[in-house]
Amino acid sequence: MAAAALPAAGLLAGCSGTGRQRGARGAVTLRFQSLAWQQESVEANKRLVQEWNARHRTVRVEYVQGSWDTVHDQLLTAFEGGEAPDVIHDASDDLADFAYGGYLADLTDLRSDRLRADIPEASWRTGTFAGRVHGVPFLQEPRVLLANRALLHAAGVDEPTPAHPWSWPEFEAATRRLTGHGRHGMAWPLKEPVSLTLNLALSTGGRVFYAGEGGDWQVRFDSADSQVARVVHDQITVDRTASRTALGMSGSDTLPAFFAGRYAMVPLGFSYRQQIVQQAPKDFDWTVLPSPAGSGPGQGVSPQTLSVAETCRHKEAAMEFVDFLLSPPSMVRLALGDWMLPTGTTALRDPRLHTSRYHWATGTALAPTLHAAPAQAVRGYAEWKDKVATPGLQEYYSGAVGLGELRRRLVEDGNRVLARYQR
Repeated sequence: MAAAALPAAGLLAGCSGTGRQRGARGAVTLRFQSLAWQQESVEANKRLVQEWNARHRTVRVEYVQGSWDTVHDQLLTAFEGGEAPDVIHDASDDLADFAYGGYLADLTDLRSDRLRADIPEASWRTGTFAGRVHGVPFLQEPRVLLANRALLHAAGVDEPTPAHPWSWPEFEAATRRLTGHGRHGMAWPLKEPVSLTLNLALSTGGRVFYAGEGGDWQVRFDSADSQVARVVHDQITVDRTASRTALGMSGSDTLPAFFAGRYAMVPLGFSYRQQIVQQAPKDFDWTVLPSPAGSGPGQGVSPQTLSVAETCRHKEAAMEFVDFLLSPPSMVRLALGDWMLPTGTTALRDPRLHTSRYHWATGTALAPTLHAAPAQAVRGYAEWKDKVATPGLQEYYSGAVGLGELRRRLVEDGNRVLARYQR
């Protein structure tokens, strides 16, 4: 009876065993691990934590800095050692093994009505595994073509728009017109080729991962699945309209040559605009173009997510903090700090995300075309990606192996990997 008489704020009494109780009234510190890395994003996250702490005396949040480079292995070690953060920042394509492994709390019924209604169902699906929500998607970015506008105009290439994007054949034709005089029309940064290949395959009606009877997943690499890969391969090894030197590059690695005019276009995430603003010569004339479109619904994305550790004893407390972080004004601040798009429909209407400055409006117009990445819910995807797909695609794009051998590896070797996780 005494417990029932406590005010609702008493729900904020504590979370996992990692929380450190302080004070006579049992105040708790919850650890929030953030993967923010750009200065603006880190500052936005830290300010929001400070604002929470100023308003909540019984629940303090400690900001913990994580890293995208090591987050999967770091979290796995933390989960197995019982030292996981209470609130976890990650990406939806990294959650499957943790969700199926029982490390992440089921948030389906812990979401506030406001949060549930504000984020579209298509986005919720990116954090849903076996019918349960284990991650709240909050930031996402389309892959776009960052283009040298001066070179486009010099070659007589008209700029596509979100309402009228290039088809893949039109994109190939434009790239050929932009190639010459020591310049390539494209530079595909393929140090990590899997995400690009899978997510753009959705634009041509491909998925690569298909759910079979009983819910098991299978890899296929048929015509629709491989169309984008064939375009990339042919631009590099046949038409020579894309630079071979970019094969081992990350996205950031391509920017100096892009600024120097050696590449007319580079396909990068929308957030790379920040690096252009910070690093490009002041007279560099650039623009943002939508990725080519095909018969598919759009492109796949893996939004950034917030999750709660299963070890949390008072999951409502952690979700109140998540709800605070993802209120529309806060979500806009996080989006602006990361130069990405918010998933929330209210935040997405903010005028600051519809301005022509830094081409925000182009990315915002692409939001309806973003869908859950094909590999989103596939258990064993991480191993398939690292051991099968990455080396296979790198060899294919370099011309070392043909499409038939790539298909054999992705399908035969890949399905053997997935089978171990689906027994």
